[in-house]
This record gives sequence, C-alpha cells and structure tokens, in this order.
Amino acid sequence: MVSKNQKKLIRSLKMKKFRKQHSLFVAEGIKVIHEFLDAGFRLAHFFVEQGFESHFKEVIAEAIIISSADLKQITFLTTSQKALAVFELPKKKEHLSSDIELVLDEVNDPGNLGTIIRLADWFGVKKIYCSLNTVDCYNPKVVQSTMGSLARIEVEYLDIVSYLTNNKKPVYGGFMDGNNVYQSTLKKEAIIVMGNEANGISSGVESLITERIAIPRFGDIQKTESLNVATATAILLSEFKRG
Repeated sequence: MVSKNQKKLIRSLKMKKFRKQHSLFVAEGIKVIHEFLDAGFRLAHFFVEQGFESHFKEVIAEAIIISSADLKQITFLTTSQKALAVFELPKKKEHLSSDIELVLDEVNDPGNLGTIIRLADWFGVKKIYCSLNTVDCYNPKVVQSTMGSLARIEVEYLDIVSYLTNNKKPVYGGFMDGNNVYQSTLKKEAIIVMGNEANGISSGVESLITERIAIPRFGDIQKTESLNVATATAILLSEFKRG
C-alpha cells in the first residue's frame, strides 16, 4: 500500500522546485527503471504492481508491492507502466568529453528534450549543455521520453554564453537561413547549438556562432515553415558523424 506521505512526495516531484528540494526524481516502467538501476542510480522508493515482481529480482527487497489501483494513483502517465521508482538525483560528474558537443538554448518542450537526449545517446554525445531556462531533464515527461537514455547522458545547466565564450571549438548553429549543411565542410570536433522551438537561437548566443548551418527543404510546395528541433538535431548529428 502507498502511504499518504508517499503519495504527497511523489506528486510534488512533478515540480522542479520540489525535485531540487528533495534531490529526487521519478521514473516509470520496467525498461526505464532498469536503465537507471544498471547505471547505478540509487533508489529512494520503489513500487511494483502485484504480479510483476519477477522483473526486479535484484532489488525486490526494496520494493513495495501494490495493486494496479494504487499505482494509478501515483503514476504521471495516462496508462501506468507496472512499476514506479523514485531515484536520488545524481551527483555532478567529471567533464565527459566527446568530439561533438551539444548545446541547447531555451528548449522548452519536455518531449523535445527527451528525444534529443536519446539522440545524444545514439550518436555518442556524452554530455548536453543547456541554458538555465531550458526545461529540466528530470521533469517526469522528459525522463519518460528518454526511454532510459538519461541514465547514460549527463545534462548540465549553465550560462551558455559564458560557456561558448570560453570554448575553442568551432560553434555551429542551426538556422533557417544558414549554409546548406549537405554542402558544408563540417569539423570533426565541434559544438552544435540548437535553439528554442518558436524563436530559435537567442541573440546573445547567436553572436557567438562561428558558422550558421541549415537543413534545406526539398518539397515542391515548400510551405513547411520549419522542422521540429529534435528532428533537426537528429539530421545535424547524423551529418556531423557521417563526416
């Protein structure tokens, strides 16, 4: 059974200020929870729907077995995923280096950030740098949309203007009016900056871009205004990795 205090705590973790206050976040679903367990994240609370205990033999001693009805009362999802875990927020790691660095400037949509984290995992980008007003990566919607990739990717929030100013790598920015990425010579070591869903890269960050790149439209009608930021990130990462 889930206690009233546990329900109150879990519900509070929907908000960033309480995740920060308690140093906790929520992950749901068998696969997602296993990804965090395998990466060494520490459990604070763990709830498993009756009948699914066998999926968590290694940590079943820490589990509270609950009914489907109880799980529905604490899930953040439309359809509960048989298990819910509350993990401790990880400590900041040492700088993880990779040839390509990804910087996000005011990305607000949780689904977009979650997809970008999955893309970083796929393309071997070990760390993502986010502006201070980018959506929190431990937002439940972000955690879920990463499908466990957040367990392997470090996300750091900082003043990206200061970060870019003190970095020596070439800085590429995704723009609608940039140079055709398919015709550009892309450096193996570089920073890729992606901007806000509605407004793109902010003016303060734009001044630090060393090369503006764009994904050209090929459709005959050409009425689509722009690509989703996560889709654009996938295309650009693919081109940089292709060399």
